[in-house]
Amino acid sequence: MAMSSILNHDDIKKALDACKAPDSFNHKSFFEMVGLKAKASDDVKKAFHLLDADNSGFIEEEELKFVLKAFATNGRDLTDKETKAFLQAADKDGDGKIGAEEFAALVRE
Repeated sequence: MAMSSILNHDDIKKALDACKAPDSFNHKSFFEMVGLKAKASDDVKKAFHLLDADNSGFIEEEELKFVLKAFATNGRDLTDKETKAFLQAADKDGDGKIGAEEFAALVRE
């Protein structure tokens, strides 16, 4: 399954174009632009599982670097600064990784 089966291709392209420059990624505006914020809980869960590349049940910091590539293969890697800010925003229990519920809450912010 690909993100394009959950989200509109044009919305994905627009969201990726908006954060092409290093340190321009903002999870709130990205999730809104890509259309994930407006999706049903089941679709948000599907997106989470696509981002959880190793199927551990969590999105770890290493996986966060490649989050934009999960939306489209031409997405860039997040910078270390963006990755750490993304993790800090989502990791409410402080375990160093993002669970499905934490991800869903972040998307809905």
